[in-house]
Amino acid sequence: MILYSKLEQVNKIINIYRSWKIMLGGNSMVTNFDYLKAEPKFSRFADVAISAEKIILMDPEASIINSRRAMEFAIKWMYSVDSELEMPYQDNLQSLMNAEEYRQIVGPDLWKRMDYIRRCGNSVAHSNRKLGRDEAMLCLENLFIYLDYIAYCYSDKYEEHAFNKAIIDSRVEKAKESREAISATREKLAKEQEKAAQQELDLQKLIAENASLKEELSARRQEQQQTYVPKPLDLSEYKTRKLYIDAMLMDAGWKEGIDWINEVELPGMPNKSEIGRADYVLYDDASRPLAIIEAKRTCVDVSKGRQQAKLYADILEEKYKRRPVIFLTNGFETHIIDGQYPERKCAAIYSKRDLEKWFNLLTMRTSLKHVMVDKKIAGRYYQEAAIKAVCNSFDEKNRRKALLVMATGSGKTRTVIALCDILLKSGWVKNILFLADRNSLVTQAKRSFVNMLPNLSCTNLVEEKDNYNAHCVFSTYQTMMNCIDTVNDNIGKLFTCGHFDLVICDEAHRSIYNKYKDIFAYFDAPLVGLTATPKDEIDKNTYGVFELENGVPTYGYDLAQAVKDGYLVDYISVESKLKFIEQGIVYDELSEEDKEAYEETFEDEYGDIPEAIESSALNTWIFNEDTIKQVLNVLMTEGIKIDYGQSIGKTIIFAKNHKHAEKILEVFNKEYPHLPNFAKVIDNYMTYAQSAIDEFADSKKMPQIAISVDMLDTGIDVPEVVNLVFFKKVMSKAKFWQMIGRGTRLCPGLIDGEDKQKFYIFDFCGNFEFFRMNKGKASANMIALQGAIFNLKFEISYKLQDIAFQNERLIAYRNALVQQMSEKVKELPRDNFAVRQHLKYIDLYSIEANYQTLTYEDTLVVREEVAPLILPDGDEVNAIRFDALMYGIELAYLVGKKYTKARSDLYKKVAGIASVANIPEIQVQADFINKILNTDYVEQAGIAEFEEIRERLRNLIKYIPKNIVRYDTNFEDDLLSIEWKDSELENDELKNYKAKAEYYIRQHQDNIAIAKLKTNQPLTATDIETLEEILWREVGTKQDYENEFGTKPLGEFVREIVGLDMNAAKEAFSEYLTNTSLDSRQIYFVNQIVEYIVHNGMLKDFSVLQESPFTDQGSVVEIFTDISVWLGIKKVIDTINANAVA
Repeated sequence: MILYSKLEQVNKIINIYRSWKIMLGGNSMVTNFDYLKAEPKFSRFADVAISAEKIILMDPEASIINSRRAMEFAIKWMYSVDSELEMPYQDNLQSLMNAEEYRQIVGPDLWKRMDYIRRCGNSVAHSNRKLGRDEAMLCLENLFIYLDYIAYCYSDKYEEHAFNKAIIDSRVEKAKESREAISATREKLAKEQEKAAQQELDLQKLIAENASLKEELSARRQEQQQTYVPKPLDLSEYKTRKLYIDAMLMDAGWKEGIDWINEVELPGMPNKSEIGRADYVLYDDASRPLAIIEAKRTCVDVSKGRQQAKLYADILEEKYKRRPVIFLTNGFETHIIDGQYPERKCAAIYSKRDLEKWFNLLTMRTSLKHVMVDKKIAGRYYQEAAIKAVCNSFDEKNRRKALLVMATGSGKTRTVIALCDILLKSGWVKNILFLADRNSLVTQAKRSFVNMLPNLSCTNLVEEKDNYNAHCVFSTYQTMMNCIDTVNDNIGKLFTCGHFDLVICDEAHRSIYNKYKDIFAYFDAPLVGLTATPKDEIDKNTYGVFELENGVPTYGYDLAQAVKDGYLVDYISVESKLKFIEQGIVYDELSEEDKEAYEETFEDEYGDIPEAIESSALNTWIFNEDTIKQVLNVLMTEGIKIDYGQSIGKTIIFAKNHKHAEKILEVFNKEYPHLPNFAKVIDNYMTYAQSAIDEFADSKKMPQIAISVDMLDTGIDVPEVVNLVFFKKVMSKAKFWQMIGRGTRLCPGLIDGEDKQKFYIFDFCGNFEFFRMNKGKASANMIALQGAIFNLKFEISYKLQDIAFQNERLIAYRNALVQQMSEKVKELPRDNFAVRQHLKYIDLYSIEANYQTLTYEDTLVVREEVAPLILPDGDEVNAIRFDALMYGIELAYLVGKKYTKARSDLYKKVAGIASVANIPEIQVQADFINKILNTDYVEQAGIAEFEEIRERLRNLIKYIPKNIVRYDTNFEDDLLSIEWKDSELENDELKNYKAKAEYYIRQHQDNIAIAKLKTNQPLTATDIETLEEILWREVGTKQDYENEFGTKPLGEFVREIVGLDMNAAKEAFSEYLTNTSLDSRQIYFVNQIVEYIVHNGMLKDFSVLQESPFTDQGSVVEIFTDISVWLGIKKVIDTINANAVA
């Protein structure tokens, strides 16, 4: 992207050069970039680079512009000659630099240098801040290193060069000595710059020009790059480090000298001079400090500056009556201390508007202790309890994360909408981000927010591109990741790390640990996670992310409790066993007719037939018609029907794959021809899938049966569903419960005018039995293949440190692994916001020396912090999978395990290669393959042998024939058994008892006994019986009450919930409130007691009277010098307390 028009650049350069009077040397001037002129192919960018250096003393800003232009021209040149680079949708600098392929080629360190040049160029063009010679010199140095890399990779004959600042510095001295040469040199240089400023570079034309060079130079770069040694950024020098921090601040929209000041002198420090200097102070428009930044060297822990920054903040708070936010940074990590929450790590320094918003919210914030939930939005007791649990966590517990586990259909979205309503009204949040992993969930959530909070501005980033400034943003994870670095408004970058005040994560158990997890580290906001997955099935690491005890969410409301409360529908499982699904197809057990068909179908060229076909083959490559008939017959005969038994109710059949789904539909149409359009396949293969889902969700439209592959497993709301058919195995218990949730919703009047009371789950694949046997096992979080391989290599390297493996061959192998791993870490794009969250570990493991003494803790750190970030190699996928298999076998060997399944897989793959031995590449390895298959080579193998197998065979795996043969059979299957079972739901009744009791009491304040407690009237024996009926029988049992509240009197419990009526409280204390003999301090004290009892119902703990606000005008002893007055007030308090207990 060209920042100035040609004419602007020409005029700027000419005018400056005609006015400045510094001798710079003429055409003979030597520069660091002269060597590029030796190769004509570099001429496109060499002249501009040379120009940038020549001009630095006269005009540093023009030098920066030319550095940026030279870099842009060089990037375009790379695109024109390298076959691995394809032009992105735009050919501006930002797009060219950020293309994934480009970033992988140049590597993170070099990209960071280039990005500094780009940022400085932007600042010169778009801000009023003047950049000087230091910034220009760093741009030149970074440009030099970038062009040196290009020369290294593409030059005909590379010679090593180093950037020599002395060349430039010497010109300053010459200028002082030779002032008489100024005029002539100035004119020559002006002409050179005018010519340079007029240069443009059309990428399309350049690509056409260099087409003949592409193959040669691409191959050269791929070969040369393997030995290129990156030049990491050195931030140990304060001056250099400051330049990078300045660039970061500019990127966040700060302007030096206007709202950001360096080295601010602060008197009052506890040192000899009593003066300190804050590295950076950031100001608002009224020149009040918003934040201070304490910058430390990269090798120093950020905590070193904590006390110093605190003292600076104390001084500024004393002066301005507002405590600034503190940022601590060492160049790699940034921590924030905001005075509200404990010190924490954050992704970057806040922008100005983020800090201003933070302080504005602080002034508006009110307590969340006695919130009122909008019953129109969330009117159920557990929804209110969930909201109050989050509010309590945020306010009284001062936590920033909460996890709500609520059964599908229980109203998670309504709950979180009502929570947002409270947080917005209470001044806790202004900007909200709602994240989900599917477009349909994003759309659905936004629609609900708009309907229930019509005054809240909302936008869906997936569909809308012109409303980024809305206060409630809905997005998928992928869309938001793309927007973080690209969306700007007239002020600057919009989605800065402090932009949102609340992040809501739908289906948190899936999202918090997948490849988008760094979004949660980037946005420095309180986090609310939502999930319907049963709390015992959530991975413990997810609880760790939310800083919760394993298995204990902030609030939980499970299916069992929802069924008991009547908010969701229970199920009956119909567990059927079909012979083929259970046992496979066994030849000897078939009928004579079926044996004949079996022989015709499966006989090979040698006349052999398999004795049996495993059950796993069914519905994968064998589709047996009679098996499907049996399933459909059970469904159509036993399923819940509507229209007085005339029609099967809405049904979802969960199929194994698309082919299976289509086969089910084919068999259904053949068996039930009188029901056209009754069944339909709904999966990702179809276009307009959402419209098909909408038709299925409409009770008046067909189809009645939806045959689904994944698409209807989660996220759809069809209350009319009364039958679920599991025609596939579900390995994840979390997903299994999500799928069951498709049938749990209430549906009044569905069954011939009667409400839906239950739904059936037809399980033909043993899912219920499987999960009964594996009860309590949570689903594992998956890691991408390249990350898994990195983990395996790291653990192998850890194990190879043992003395038993210290021979020359294995030492060399370990060194090779270490080199590979460090290179994979080095190639991570350091400016990427996800990678920035882990820079401490990226830098640690990008250096080979740091792999020499690995510990078990290192393996845990790498698995958590580094492996998930590793980029794919672009290698052939079958080869990569084979790598993972072999590394797994190697690691198993090192820890003394046989890993039988993996070895079996290895034999299968080698046998597959052997089946196509006519391929020349395979013929070369024929003897080796025979040795593996026909000797005990694998059984006797060690690490070296396993590695040899990997290296020699990995590139042959792609030749293994794909088993794409499909068999459609119609062997007679048998229904072995069918069992009807009630649901086996378990619930945490006790945990919900308190919430139910509180909700009931608040909803029934007109009850005579409850009303008496509210108005301070003594209770009778009949009133106590009424309370016992409510709390010990209607809401729960006496045991439930005692388990939760012990021996607390019932009236006391109720009074604490409803509080005391204000008029009743004033009546009780009327003698003192109207007594003219009391002074103002005493009346103030009595009013505070009234306020306390109105809110809390009672005052039993008199120690609270020794705290604010009671002590704001003095202690009890100081205020009530006449003890009899205080004793009279205490007697009123005792009476109020007694009225709740009697």
